[in-house]
Amino acid sequence: MFLALKEIKHAKFHYALITVMIMMISYLVFILMGMMLGLANENKAAINSWGTSTVFLNKNANGNLSASMLTKDQLPSRLNKHEALVGQVPVVVTRVGSQHKLKENAQVIGLDRQQFIAKEKIALTAGHQAKETHQVVVDEGLRAKGYRLGDRIRLNSSQQKYQIVGFAKDAKLNVAPVIYTTLTSWQQLKGVNNRVVASGVVTDRTEPASRFDQLSRYTAATFIQKLPGYTAQNNTFTFMIAFLMVISLVIIAVFLYILTMQKMNNYAVLRAQGIPAKHLVGATLAQAVILMLAGVIGGIIFTWITQLVLPTTVPILMNWPIIAGISLVLIILGMLGALLPVRMILKIDPVKALNN
Repeated sequence: MFLALKEIKHAKFHYALITVMIMMISYLVFILMGMMLGLANENKAAINSWGTSTVFLNKNANGNLSASMLTKDQLPSRLNKHEALVGQVPVVVTRVGSQHKLKENAQVIGLDRQQFIAKEKIALTAGHQAKETHQVVVDEGLRAKGYRLGDRIRLNSSQQKYQIVGFAKDAKLNVAPVIYTTLTSWQQLKGVNNRVVASGVVTDRTEPASRFDQLSRYTAATFIQKLPGYTAQNNTFTFMIAFLMVISLVIIAVFLYILTMQKMNNYAVLRAQGIPAKHLVGATLAQAVILMLAGVIGGIIFTWITQLVLPTTVPILMNWPIIAGISLVLIILGMLGALLPVRMILKIDPVKALNN
């Protein structure tokens, strides 16, 4: 460790450049991870907030809630207290009665107010639960876009006005704000008759497929994986992060290789003086750990600052235990990258190196 610190102190500029590059790579890795988690959360936040365990959909819907339609004939005469009908339809929300008309893409979720999701699972941050037919509770993210309690909105081209009476936490689905309304309003927006009662059945406990034998059964995890674009989005971010981590390994290997090449004569002298190779190898590995540790800590600090200054409209979610795990992997990759110059050190022939 002493030799590693002395070398770093002697060539401050070279090692500072390596540290800065590692810091920028780790910072980019952490930001990409935060964006991946943030977008994933905005895809499934509402589903998680319902305490979803099992989902039942039309067999032809291929796991897509919006494409599913359930009729009365497909359901038992009565649902139990752990089951809730859910209707989904994408809409364009327009605020009315103001000079500045706001428009936003959203997902309408129709609920039965006597079932568990509407009664227990909608966590309000402002206002109150909807009590009348044309009152709605919307995602709190719409507040940052100019919507306020008491605003009246239209959904799609419908002339019916709905009043915002509450803002809900974690009310996002398919990366769009959720608007909670009644199943009757959902039927009108979906353009279906009274025979179609919902898009699906959501339960907060595990239920067998035999409970709704005419429907397809999905666990919560499988249902989320089938959300449009969810898996492709996560895979894209995962590959980007993996490539950046490999790049960090290459950078540390190349820089330490170049620095080791420049110091071969010095290492040869040390070997000729009887310094064991393991001390030189230990110094190289220690340098890799110090550089990676400094770079990763710098990346974490910049990530934390970025999280503080980013607007709430940016979908980013920092999971610090995951970041700690990635940091450890980066440090290990740095040590693996140091194995290239280590191999050179082990092959040093003091007499040959000094003659050269």
